[in-house]
Amino acid sequence: VREADRHFVPGRGAHEARAAQYCALDREKTMRSMTDFVDATNNRVSRSIFHDEEIYRQELERLFRKCWLLIGHESQIPEIGDFFLTRMGEDQVILSRGRDGKPHAFLNTCRHKGMRVCRYDEGNTKRFYCPYHGWSYDLNGDLQGVPERQGSYPASFDRKEWGLIQVARIASFRGTIWATWNPEAPDFEDYLGDIKESLWYGLGAWDGGDGEIEVLGGVQKWNVPCNWKFVSENSGGDPLHNISHQSTDLARIGPRSGVGRRDPLGELFLTYTPNGHGLIYERIDVTQPRGHYSMSKITSEYFEDCWRRRLDRLGEKAGSPLVLGNIFPNAGFHVQQPRVLLMAHPNGPRTSQAWRMYFVDKDAPEEAKDFLRRYYVSYSGPGGMTEQDDMENWGYASEGAAVQPPQDAPFSYVAD
Repeated sequence: VREADRHFVPGRGAHEARAAQYCALDREKTMRSMTDFVDATNNRVSRSIFHDEEIYRQELERLFRKCWLLIGHESQIPEIGDFFLTRMGEDQVILSRGRDGKPHAFLNTCRHKGMRVCRYDEGNTKRFYCPYHGWSYDLNGDLQGVPERQGSYPASFDRKEWGLIQVARIASFRGTIWATWNPEAPDFEDYLGDIKESLWYGLGAWDGGDGEIEVLGGVQKWNVPCNWKFVSENSGGDPLHNISHQSTDLARIGPRSGVGRRDPLGELFLTYTPNGHGLIYERIDVTQPRGHYSMSKITSEYFEDCWRRRLDRLGEKAGSPLVLGNIFPNAGFHVQQPRVLLMAHPNGPRTSQAWRMYFVDKDAPEEAKDFLRRYYVSYSGPGGMTEQDDMENWGYASEGAAVQPPQDAPFSYVAD
């Protein structure tokens, strides 16, 4: 009898037989060592990490099932009944404000036969209703209604056991909401480690105080023909790609310094943490004026006032501001202007979905919010000037990474 035949079960479909065969394989033989792909000593990275099916499968299982993932922001669900349809890895997840006033997150799949119970990106509701067989769930994900329960289901059927599948843990940090499927994951702030303070100021009010931020408008979503890691590392591991955005600099759509350009006022430096987070800081001369928005007097005055208060509160720390970064594995942020939260969702080894959410100070003047909304659209909107550069780079780079050269040809990855 062939080894493959040992795992064939009569009556099963071909795909189920193959799945059973795969699960029976020696797991250790399917797990390749990281050293097969990354040579940290010589800064070499295998191109296969951007297209290999097995690596991608392991990423879904070992990263997206175990790490803390960004799923939304408190300002997206301010009221009881508010919901936002988000993602964790490849899975759709409902983020809702429960009847207890707290955020809840659960898989968007009915426990009966898997039908989506939410088919809107956002909104407000009293319950989540399955249109297939009528099961209904409350805002906390608990099963409430089962049509034809008497006579159609066994007497042992207990509604309490059939609620929507909840995440193992959920946490809020400076307005952002995070979740994990791993019940043994460390506390979220421990997961952040030493970058907690930097992120606290980066995701907070522009003046360095305790004020709140809010998401401005909806979520921009792009389907990108690239591996999710291209999107993710752009925020936390690649400070050298600004050459791609020369057209934005020439158009001068952003904050203008004394020379009228978007150029950094100081030196950029990159930091990494043991948990895989990458952050980029800027070392600046705090005695020099910051860039401003000359097209909006109120906006310029608002940011100038915020900068003065930030200097008063933070002192020397204001001279090394966080610019952008990535919380491992797939949450990016840009905390200078434009201020952005970014999620890099995997859709396969060579496809991904990039989500962008813009945020502003909640107490900013309405004229400033309106100006920034239009600025963000011109900067990174569907007809904008910056994000399109990135996506074209990611797509072509992902295509090139899949090329199989006649000899080993790793990438030279880190600039010393």
